[in-house]
Amino acid sequence: MSKKRIVVICPGRGSYTRETNNYFKQFGKLAKKEIKWMDEQREDKGRLSLTKLDSQNFRARTHMIGENASTLIYACSLIDFLSIDKNKYEVVSILGNSMGWYTALALSQAISIENGFDLIDTMGSMMKNDLIGAQMIYPITKDNWQKDQKALEVVLSEVHQAGAHISIELGGYVVIGGEKSTIQKLSKKLPVKEKYPLIIPYHAAFHTPLLESISRSAFKMIDSSIFKKPSIPLIDGRGKIWSPYSSDPIDIMEYTLDHQVQNTFDFTSSVMVALKEYSPDKVLLLGPGNSLGGPVGQILIENKWLGLESKEDFSNYQKVDPFVLSMGIIDQRKML
Repeated sequence: MSKKRIVVICPGRGSYTRETNNYFKQFGKLAKKEIKWMDEQREDKGRLSLTKLDSQNFRARTHMIGENASTLIYACSLIDFLSIDKNKYEVVSILGNSMGWYTALALSQAISIENGFDLIDTMGSMMKNDLIGAQMIYPITKDNWQKDQKALEVVLSEVHQAGAHISIELGGYVVIGGEKSTIQKLSKKLPVKEKYPLIIPYHAAFHTPLLESISRSAFKMIDSSIFKKPSIPLIDGRGKIWSPYSSDPIDIMEYTLDHQVQNTFDFTSSVMVALKEYSPDKVLLLGPGNSLGGPVGQILIENKWLGLESKEDFSNYQKVDPFVLSMGIIDQRKML
């Protein structure tokens, strides 16, 4: 039987939640060696091990801060990647949302698993004393998950007038970054839609010019020699493909430490490119959780992929023969 071709997607910050607590105990058997190494690295720095963090009751002020959340999410995604049955599935490309780009680098072997941990730990800990700016998420689709052009125009106008930035293009959502006071004001100006606009706790103004100083620091702290050509094609936050044959490791480093730190991360484009360039049999969402299930469904609808035109279409398709498989959904995890 021929292998199914899959695109793997790595989640970003905010994906480790109360519901994903105890991830290591549930799913971590195949990654014991890697988790032990990560635990030792943290303990050597006088920090709580990831295993102890994961087994503690979830507390936002502990589990959502950058120096803990980033490596916790990385470890969970690694656990899931190592759990994929490589006899059944061939990974044809890897991408990630925001911090998930760093995870994608490691899983594609553009950096080692160990250097991936160090990179994520370094980038995730840079603002532990004082976050630069803030982020807010806002929906730009109608109830049926079709793009709401009017809502998008309102958001873009308000963002421009406020001097804020589109931080992440996230399917049916935009993530907005800016100064804390600017984001607070914007949150009161945008039309209320259920729980939105939602200021994301413990998040800085990632992927905006406000993080220029973080980019400068990263170049001083990260060794350029850790970057290699990927073994599996990578798709970045512009939709650019980094192939195993033609990629320059220095270019990957410069994109990673400069461009994507300070510029919009277009997750929507990266997924569209993965679909159209690789035409996968399935799309696989790594855990923790299933935070990207909705945005990926919305991107499929925007592109009328598989003939899907609404949220109902997507839900019905997923019930019969799911195209999007999430490690955060137990029944779908068993298929992988």
